[in-house]
Amino acid sequence: MADRRRAERRGRRAESLAAIALMLKGYQILARRARTPAGEIDLIAKRGKIVAFVEVKARKTRTVALEAVTARAQSRILRAAELWMAQRGDLADHDWRFDIVAVLPGRFLPFRWPKHFADAWRPNLNITAR
Repeated sequence: MADRRRAERRGRRAESLAAIALMLKGYQILARRARTPAGEIDLIAKRGKIVAFVEVKARKTRTVALEAVTARAQSRILRAAELWMAQRGDLADHDWRFDIVAVLPGRFLPFRWPKHFADAWRPNLNITAR
């Protein structure tokens, strides 16, 4: 149980650091830990006419962080994003994409500065417009 709580705290700190990094890049954070019937989205951010659905991964390496967003996770995030966007008519004219923010351990601090992978993956969509 203690390991689970420690991992939860680590994940929350990583998400907070990722949100700060995105805000410094000009993104507006629309939601944190957005819950839908399909699942949770770590961060939803907007810059200009783009809505980014962001998965935050705190892992030992970039490669491990990127590989942690499996095809199954991508499918869940896509379903959650579709449900979330269906509730937001004010964003109907925005494009959307799927990003990953990798938060790696630091040498002197708990974390290094997050690495943002914009448009990290694209879902296999069978719809003509989104």
